[in-house]
Amino acid sequence: MTAMKEQPSARQIYGTIGPACADVETLEAMFRAGMTGIRLNLSHVTLAQAADQVDALYKAAQRCGKQAELLIDMQGPELRVGVLAEPMTLNEGEVLELGGKGIPLPDIAIPALLPGQEVLLDDGKLLLRVTEQTETGAVAEVLRGGVLRGRKSLALPGADLEPPTMTASDVENIRVAASCGVTGVMQPFVRSRRDLETVRQALDENGGANIRLFAKIENQMGLERLPEFLETADEIVIARGDLGNAMPLWELPAAQKRIEAQCRKAGKPFMVVTQMLASMEQNPVPTRAEVSDIFNAVADGAAAVMVTGETAVGKWPVEVIRYLSNTVQAAERFLQEG
Repeated sequence: MTAMKEQPSARQIYGTIGPACADVETLEAMFRAGMTGIRLNLSHVTLAQAADQVDALYKAAQRCGKQAELLIDMQGPELRVGVLAEPMTLNEGEVLELGGKGIPLPDIAIPALLPGQEVLLDDGKLLLRVTEQTETGAVAEVLRGGVLRGRKSLALPGADLEPPTMTASDVENIRVAASCGVTGVMQPFVRSRRDLETVRQALDENGGANIRLFAKIENQMGLERLPEFLETADEIVIARGDLGNAMPLWELPAAQKRIEAQCRKAGKPFMVVTQMLASMEQNPVPTRAEVSDIFNAVADGAAAVMVTGETAVGKWPVEVIRYLSNTVQAAERFLQEG
């Protein structure tokens, strides 16, 4: 594989920081392989608690002579299971309790646990169906099993829930964002212009007027209302993980294409994320389909691409960035050739 270091990409190439790449040496190698910035997932920690990771990021960038982009991914109105004492193995056909003394769920989700309601956990990897509502929650059958860890995502397809735009933790992270060098805030599950205006106001009031606001499209409401808030965001994020939970998976590519077309028409930058190199969490070489996915995202006009678990917890974080960067550059050469 030939590196193209002499011609850095015009696109932004983001990794996600986590245990697999939190040391200065690995981050430096990722920058040298083509990474331009990093995503910090604040679903499990606060910005203050991640101070060591942020410091390592800046040290690594300095060694490479780069100005690192730091995007913080907020908790926002996303629903998550509560803290678990240890990972739970959910077996197909098993019947278990949700809420109460069972799997802890946010209070706002409990009234929606009606018989027949599907429950998606951990970006849809696990699927349950409610069979009975109880005083404290519900009983559900496991339709698609696996291992569930605490604080993983929760989705209730079709349920009409309205969590607040920002959590208390989000508010605190916004308060210190500017002093920590944050360059962008990713707002999850954007539902309306009001969501973005709420975050923008909080940034402006806390010295973050120059921090860019990224709107993550992750549900049907965001998809349908995109034209209403398109101009309010600095960049649109096509977040295919939860967006894929909101529709049959075979409809997701068309949804992605529609978002891309709206962004191109409005001259709005967009980013494509989720499972771009998912197989590389375990393998040093990606699939042909993954490489084609990255190439096509750039060919469709993406201003940025991002990987998540591939660098945060995967075995090959530097190789992930190398494949991501080289594929982006190959797509850019293709576009230049006409």
